[in-house]
Amino acid sequence: MDKRRTITLNWSEYTAEACGTGFNVFVGLSAGVINFSPDFPIAHLLPSPSLRLLVTGLIFAGSGSLFAISPLGKLSGAHINPSVSLAFFARGKMHGKDLAGYLIGQFLGGLVGAWLLVGVWGVHAANIHYGITAPGQGFPVWFVFLAEFGMTFALVFAIFIFLSEKRLMRWTPLMTWLLVAALVWLGGPISGTSLNPARSFGPSFVKWFWNFQWLYWIAPPLGGLAAVGVFYWLQRERHVLTAKLFHAPHYPCIFKNMHVPHVRKGDRATR
Repeated sequence: MDKRRTITLNWSEYTAEACGTGFNVFVGLSAGVINFSPDFPIAHLLPSPSLRLLVTGLIFAGSGSLFAISPLGKLSGAHINPSVSLAFFARGKMHGKDLAGYLIGQFLGGLVGAWLLVGVWGVHAANIHYGITAPGQGFPVWFVFLAEFGMTFALVFAIFIFLSEKRLMRWTPLMTWLLVAALVWLGGPISGTSLNPARSFGPSFVKWFWNFQWLYWIAPPLGGLAAVGVFYWLQRERHVLTAKLFHAPHYPCIFKNMHVPHVRKGDRATR
């Protein structure tokens, strides 16, 4: 009798994560091109750079929230960020193989989104340095690191708060839209507001620019993991009910330790 175990890979969810990350990166950075390139009328209609940054943040974050409520987002959970997936894994919501699949999908999505940005906008993309995240002028690296750490901590902690309460759970995409938009507006001049190693990796790879990029691969995941620890410490009795930013009970689910009705992938009945 062959007792070897086969590993089932959930390619549809991994592909959905790649699509969502690519969509988020392309739409968000395209908003930056349109809002900050002098070749487009927005720069003249809204002369305030701060106001244009807020509009960019609303579009950038909105594209992620829009994906979360789309069919693909309901399928994968719309993490579209390695920091978020790693936090769910640390909380015991993901299998190791699925974490690896999500991370690969997210980094590939970030890469494709950055390639599309350069391909569609060409020289106009240079007005936002092709979407490359870098420390703002005059800010020391340690401060930028703490900014990325703190902003990602706030994002993951807020996601866990909303996903641990049934009354708040369905409003998670709205919350992330407003919160990330505010973080882009406030943190953009400091760090570029990455929060997301895949979002930073794509433009850096396409333009082969690696200065300070280590910061964006380390600080956001650490901030997310710190949020997991603090949430557990403060809310030990509360469960994170789902690992999807918008939970649809009738969609297949590959996650572990779910505390809401769901369909386990491959089954027909809800649990």
